[in-house]
Amino acid sequence: MNTLSEGDQAPDFKLSTDTLGEISLSSFSGKPVVLYFYPKDDTSGCTKEAVGFSELMPRFSDLGVPVVGISPDSVASHNKFRSKHDLAVALASDEDKTVCQSYGVWVEKSMYGRKFMGVERATFLINSDGTIAKIWRKVKVAGHAEAVLEAAKNL
Repeated sequence: MNTLSEGDQAPDFKLSTDTLGEISLSSFSGKPVVLYFYPKDDTSGCTKEAVGFSELMPRFSDLGVPVVGISPDSVASHNKFRSKHDLAVALASDEDKTVCQSYGVWVEKSMYGRKFMGVERATFLINSDGTIAKIWRKVKVAGHAEAVLEAAKNL
């Protein structure tokens, strides 16, 4: 498993999104970006997180900081999720989980004593030079989007 630290170069990637076509980290070159990894479209915590970031999108936009949510769900699933909750963030599809693995968020989890692989909720704030400014792991959704916004203001 890849463990990234603040100050490391963020791994580049190329993914399909529900609104921006194909994106890559290098397509944001020269500007900071927020990448948040989440387990599944339209589940309780993931919906709260996506809505939280969406509500703050005007403020992220004022800072020139795009926000991209990444999960293993398909682009079609992302489209439904966006429409149902009127989301303002871009959603990228990592169906083969290579980006999740390169960011170290594809991990063994356990629920009710059963072990399985899944996405650890995590957020990466990436500087305009492609280095990782801040990492939040095992994110608790309440207040998270606001904390990311505050950190983005300090870049």
